[in-house]
Amino acid sequence: MGVRGVAAGWTTRRWLWNGVGLALVVLGLLGALGGWALVRTASVTDQLVDHSSPALTMSIRLQSALVNQETGIRGYGLSGQRDFLQPYTQGLADEQAAATALRRLTAGDPRSRADLTAALTAAERWQSRVARPVAAAPAEAAVALAAERADEGKAAFDAVRSSTNTQIAHLQARRSAARADLDRAVELRNLVFAAISAVILLLAVLIFEGLRRGVTAPLEQLSADARQVARGRFDHRITPTGPADLRRLAEDVEAMRRRLSDELAFTDQARRRLDEQATELRRSNTELEQFAYVASHDLQEPLRKVASFCQLLERRYADQLDDRAKQYIAYAVDGANRMQTLINDLLAFSRVGRLHSQHTTVDLERVLADTLGSLSVAVEESGAEIGHDPLPQILGDTTQLGMLWQNLLSNAIKFRDPGRAPRIRIEAERQGDHWQFSVTDNGIGIDPEYADRVFVIFQRLHTKDAYPGNGIGLAMCKKVVEFHRGTIRIDLDHSPGTRLVFTLPALPEQPGQPDQPDQPDQPADGARAAGTDDPEQARP
Repeated sequence: MGVRGVAAGWTTRRWLWNGVGLALVVLGLLGALGGWALVRTASVTDQLVDHSSPALTMSIRLQSALVNQETGIRGYGLSGQRDFLQPYTQGLADEQAAATALRRLTAGDPRSRADLTAALTAAERWQSRVARPVAAAPAEAAVALAAERADEGKAAFDAVRSSTNTQIAHLQARRSAARADLDRAVELRNLVFAAISAVILLLAVLIFEGLRRGVTAPLEQLSADARQVARGRFDHRITPTGPADLRRLAEDVEAMRRRLSDELAFTDQARRRLDEQATELRRSNTELEQFAYVASHDLQEPLRKVASFCQLLERRYADQLDDRAKQYIAYAVDGANRMQTLINDLLAFSRVGRLHSQHTTVDLERVLADTLGSLSVAVEESGAEIGHDPLPQILGDTTQLGMLWQNLLSNAIKFRDPGRAPRIRIEAERQGDHWQFSVTDNGIGIDPEYADRVFVIFQRLHTKDAYPGNGIGLAMCKKVVEFHRGTIRIDLDHSPGTRLVFTLPALPEQPGQPDQPDQPDQPADGARAAGTDDPEQARP
């Protein structure tokens, strides 16, 4: 695998780490190079300022001091006046100071030290042969001595002047060389810092371009592709670009796009099927409406005629009919009546959730009271005792909830134990966002194997001779409860008798308990209480 293949697997973090590391190395090298240039410039500057220029200045002062000495000796030798020796005396002091400074400044320069030695040697020769003897002689003798050694003194001092001139020339050349070195060092420093600036600028451009190509551009491409998908172009492919982690991110987004596209295609297909089913359902509902109309009018009319004419036949020809004929007529009338009842029950079952679908706040206490009023005759005849907890208000359909109570209570009364009076209890308990209700009786009960079968329409566990009915009651209860987004079941652990448990959604703003939850249970309107308000306490 080549360098390109290895770099292709780098993540954004690795690119950043390597880029930052390389930038630091480059900046470190540039810093070292810039430091060397500064040190070089400072060294050359120090050499020029601290050695070359002061040495040249001291050499000029040394020459001036020697010239002052020669001027003083010549004036004293000509005039014989001691005042002329003052430049000579000052020149000696200046010579000593300049010589000391030059020895220090030229300590590392053999040539300058040799020039200084030659100049001082020539000065010592002139001083020993001319200057000191003339200065030490009295006025008359000094004039004669100066005249006597004039030619020798001139030659000796010319040698001094030549030596100092040579020293000054050499130091000037050295200073010029140091100045040239400084110029070159400054030029090199400027070039180095210009190069550093250019490299830093290039590095910044490279970093910016690297971030743009490696991070910004792939993210912009991914964002643009995602926006295309968000606008509804679910077939637009997400293109993976950039470092490995950004490519993996793009691949994940692409996988999500494909999944969404597949889900959308499936959803569209399902919606089309649903639309077709909805159309079919509307057609079926229309046919059901037509059937309901026919069942409620056209089908019941022949049944009424059959029953009426059979009864009329029995009354008119009663003396001509034997018992078997009368029995056949009774069968025909009973069959017509049962068929009419079955049609009415089917109509009521088909209307659940179809005709009554407007939910309002329903007071279950009032619905139960109305239901018990409708069942008052059955309650009175059976001697039933019905007690209930305080019932809440819920959101639902009053008519359907009335059908629910009527079927549950009529079943509890109908399927009673022949050996004891029906005793029915209704309980209500708040459980989260639902109310759980239970209707408990002491009747014949339901075997666990039939617990699900009883909620199926037309399913009967007993013959119509033992218990009348069409097997629609509990099926209608299940349909009403499920229409209200609840559940219904038979409590298989309850015995003896039957305990039906169902749930209905509670009102969101309703308190956690019904009104006056601690008050004693009251017998329902129309129910008999056997000496107590609680039918459970009255049970033998």
